[in-house]
Amino acid sequence: MHGATVSLNRRRLALAFLLVGVGDVSKRILLGRKLRSSQLGETLLPKRIALPVFASDALSSVAYAPDEVFIMLSLAGASAYVWSWKIAIAVALVMAAVIASYRQTVHAYPSGGGDYEVATVNLGATAGVTVASALLVDYVLTVAVSISSGAQYAAGAIPALNGHEAVFASVLVLVLMAINLRGIRESGTFFAFPTYAFMVSILGMCAYGLLRLAGGDLPNVESANLHITPDPAVGSSGSLTTIALLFLLARAFSSGCAALTGVEAISNGVPAFQRPKSKNAATTLFLLGLIAISMMVSIIVLAKQMGLRYVDPHDFDRLTLDGKALPANFDQNPVIAQIAKAVFNDFSPGFYFVVTVTGIILVLAANTAFNGFPVLGSILAKDGYAPRALGSRGDRLAYSNGIVFLAIMAIILILAFDAQVTRLIQLYIVGVFVSFNLSQLGMIRHWTRHLKTEKDGAVRRRMMRSRVINAVGLTFTAVVLVIVLITKFLAGAWITILAMIFFFLIMQGIHRHYALVSDELAADEDDKVMPTRVHAIVLVSKLHKPTLRALAFAKATRPNVLEGVYVATDADATNRLLEEWDERNLGVPLKVLHSPYRELIKPIVEYATEIKQANPRGVVAVYIPEYVVGRWWEQLLHNQTALRLKGRLLFTPGVMVTSVPYQLRSSQIARERELRDEFRVRPGDLRRGQVDERPKDRQVPR
Repeated sequence: MHGATVSLNRRRLALAFLLVGVGDVSKRILLGRKLRSSQLGETLLPKRIALPVFASDALSSVAYAPDEVFIMLSLAGASAYVWSWKIAIAVALVMAAVIASYRQTVHAYPSGGGDYEVATVNLGATAGVTVASALLVDYVLTVAVSISSGAQYAAGAIPALNGHEAVFASVLVLVLMAINLRGIRESGTFFAFPTYAFMVSILGMCAYGLLRLAGGDLPNVESANLHITPDPAVGSSGSLTTIALLFLLARAFSSGCAALTGVEAISNGVPAFQRPKSKNAATTLFLLGLIAISMMVSIIVLAKQMGLRYVDPHDFDRLTLDGKALPANFDQNPVIAQIAKAVFNDFSPGFYFVVTVTGIILVLAANTAFNGFPVLGSILAKDGYAPRALGSRGDRLAYSNGIVFLAIMAIILILAFDAQVTRLIQLYIVGVFVSFNLSQLGMIRHWTRHLKTEKDGAVRRRMMRSRVINAVGLTFTAVVLVIVLITKFLAGAWITILAMIFFFLIMQGIHRHYALVSDELAADEDDKVMPTRVHAIVLVSKLHKPTLRALAFAKATRPNVLEGVYVATDADATNRLLEEWDERNLGVPLKVLHSPYRELIKPIVEYATEIKQANPRGVVAVYIPEYVVGRWWEQLLHNQTALRLKGRLLFTPGVMVTSVPYQLRSSQIARERELRDEFRVRPGDLRRGQVDERPKDRQVPR
């Protein structure tokens, strides 16, 4: 008999492994195995991985920033393109100044707070929350713009996607979310190859194009034979007044400054670098600036030399060919695609390689935001300005809640603007330049404060040099912010400003709430006072094992009064229960609450409230028997009334709610699942020294 029982238990255990919940299996397939908190060091990034992780956003801006420069200049006709290379130099100077400034930031504030920490420490909490709101908006826009641009590239290559760009972009956001939920190191390794491929393809294309330019055989792009009619509201560049021309150049410059977005992500992600963190982050920043500036200037110079003609996709009527309107099916390829097609006219694989990796990097550029947003959200949660759930790490040690929240916000934005980059770009860069300015101002105050106490001459000279660098950065970014606000406010920047104000007010409200709750929960002498009386009631539905266990547990707590409570909705069932209760002689009285309208929850709540009112200094303890099940669908079949009742009783002052669990046989499945996940030896565990000695009584059979 004993052998048969053991055999039966083994069969049940084997069956339990086969019946592992679908949700748990799917989660493990999607995210991979869980990581211990002690394995956090394994997720840190070397420079070769950190560069594609944190720089993909800034590098990918090369794919659309030149497009926006030429679109703005085209308002005055193709003759205005003569200013394109000068605008490229101006944007490059601003980028160099900003990167040099952030190199000072990562050394001074390596904890990962970035602009938020700099502003909070040196300018106060209000400035810090302002920076945080600007960065949160910018991160969401980074995902929306990058993914939408990638969807536009994909629609150009796959006709079936035309008209469905927003849906396709939303799917891409979900894919990126799933990849990042697996952890920063895995996502970085996944993104490293396409990011490096993009660098090689663009730099190789530019180098080959400039070499052909020097040799005198640089061909024209496909749009070189088109004519651009100036926008009637602007006029041709030759007829513009000085003020109008300056305004036009300012608009083009502000659009080109989109190339600076993503630079700040490295200062927010310093904790993700391997040691020495600050040095590695500063080196990565330098490499990012060198590569991005080289790409952007080269593309704009080549486009100008190759006769590019490029207008807003909604203004194709301003393009003509030999004085005639273009056909209805005309397709304007992006700037990089036109350059690659012409430069590699004798080597088509080069063209396809450039276009393919450019489309991929535009999608993967959003990964920078997926790494920056969750880290910033966790810091805000720690400081009490964001829900504390954003500060929790998931199974893979990533800030999972922040990743999911960012994905949801980006999808909402993509669907609202139908994945149109030209509309989204007008909302862009306002937030990031607000954070740039406050960060640089904070760094100047940081160095000034430390110079007052520092006596070492060498250190003082280094601090003064850093302060000059930050002052130059502040000057440049302040000029850009003014230009952006003037040129983009009515074009859509006002939406970004409203979003920043919204996030600012929400974060301030959350902070006030946490402060009030903290004050309310502070312990005082009154909390030591014992209740004068404990009136315990055990909810009874039937006289079965869960009820008997709840009664036994309630007796063990030794309350002043103990009684069972039954809500009578059926006379026959009530009579049967009373008879069985008397037969068992449990020693506990049974209170029957009659409910003529068949309500179960309201009579119990009213009865508990009456008891409390009769003895204000006493406590009412309600014990609720509950089933513990192992399958998700079983939860739908049990405990529904108990859940609703607990929800009502929790809002009743002076009432304590206790769940008394009773494990059904199916709950063994959940228990064995936990044991399996905890003690299963996985590939690589032995090599990493992560195989623990298991207690024999907790070993899980295969």
